Amino acid sequence: MPFTRREFTRQSALTGAGIALTGTVAALASAPGALAAQDTRHGGGHDHDSGHGHGGGHGHGHEPGYGPLLPDPKGILALPAGFSYRVITHSGVTRLESGEYTPSNHDGTAAFEGSRGVTLLVNNHELSGVRADWEHPVPLTDGLVYDPVAAGGCTVVETRKDGRSAEWVGIAGTSTNCAGGSTPWGTWLTCEETEDRAGRNGLLKDHGYVFEVDPYDRRANRSPRPVKAFGRYAHEAVVIDPKRGHAYLTEDASGPNGLLYRWVPPHGFEHGRGRLRGLADDAGVLQAFKCFDAGGRFVDDLSRATRTGTVYGVDWVDVPDRDARTVSVRKQFADKAVTRARKLEGMWWGDGGTYIVSSFARGESPVQHDGQVWFYDPRRRTLTLKVLLGVNPDPSKDGAFDGPDNITVSPYGGLVIAEDGDGVQHLFGATDSGRTYPIARNELNAGTPQKPEYSEFTGVTFSPDGKTLFANIQTPGIMLAINGPWKRGANRD
Repeated sequence: MPFTRREFTRQSALTGAGIALTGTVAALASAPGALAAQDTRHGGGHDHDSGHGHGGGHGHGHEPGYGPLLPDPKGILALPAGFSYRVITHSGVTRLESGEYTPSNHDGTAAFEGSRGVTLLVNNHELSGVRADWEHPVPLTDGLVYDPVAAGGCTVVETRKDGRSAEWVGIAGTSTNCAGGSTPWGTWLTCEETEDRAGRNGLLKDHGYVFEVDPYDRRANRSPRPVKAFGRYAHEAVVIDPKRGHAYLTEDASGPNGLLYRWVPPHGFEHGRGRLRGLADDAGVLQAFKCFDAGGRFVDDLSRATRTGTVYGVDWVDVPDRDARTVSVRKQFADKAVTRARKLEGMWWGDGGTYIVSSFARGESPVQHDGQVWFYDPRRRTLTLKVLLGVNPDPSKDGAFDGPDNITVSPYGGLVIAEDGDGVQHLFGATDSGRTYPIARNELNAGTPQKPEYSEFTGVTFSPDGKTLFANIQTPGIMLAINGPWKRGANRD
């Protein structure tokens, strides 16, 4: 039953300034250059900090975070004092159990608890097109291949506290494996960020699907089968509501901008290991979101929100053809039928809902910004803007953040966000009260001293015990384990 505009308007009126916000990330604001209570249409915002800084730079009193980032003599990762990192995998350097080099282009990652102190990490490799285009594609391990010419896939990394690690293929022959997401039953959902059909770009099968990978049972990954019920489009990330069983999925696309989707399981379906691969292609209902404001007005694009704390009501509209046999899913809707957003990226379940990233908005969107993080509350069916980053005027300077991408909820409070912007690249945190701070900076220069280039961070996730933060430098493909004096107090103002 739709959550009607009238109901939302009435509920908003009863709560005064809007529906009450809940969760540990109560009212996240912005990074340097971000616009907390400012209006992006009028160019407001805080001054940028040109130094290494703490990433906050506004207000008074205690600075959140762990202090300034210190240059790395090895030229890989700048961290605060007291922190250290360890390279887990490095494309073209470390090797799989089978002898091939670690594949390149690390992306979405999740950590799972193994036995005897082991952590298992499933790592996406965002490799598009055919294998011949890449020096280190995902190896074609017998029985684990979907499309034998496709370059992408996942590897499973086993890392131990003594520093030893091993790596093997979880799935191969997929394409452009991007953010993905973990499940409540301990598996990984890898997402293909492409709409390529068989015969396009040299591929032999249709792509643009979600596949399930089991980090614990290699046999369960044999004969890969896409979860076609989730639809075929440029998938970015997915989360599962552990209470209701709904799947939420982001789409990173433009022309027109992409959509947020919800998959409602069929009546009587129960989630669990291997259950998704047994679904019929048309099982359940795939829907796209449609937002409206407290006045009942339709919201065409999420970039319209220019203040943190903005709350929208959400309806869900059925997708006509989820497999996009003739028309891309996002193009199947008329104007005012659905709400759109540019670069819907990472998601993470926490606080009874899902955090959702819209990485940036430019000319293809009504209003420009350099990043948003929203929180969808499935019980209230509301979408609340938690983080809003104003347009970064000079990404080559350290201090400001732009282009949020992969995201995780920190066990120490707030969020940890991987930056995929222009110029300098960071891992940064956002506190419960809205201030931000740097955690790490990529110092691996892939360009020249005159024109430096730094790859994005991806795959940010904490170990099950919360002691280690894992993250990737996408190019060439380096998985890092970061340790240090993590503490909840660092996230307070």
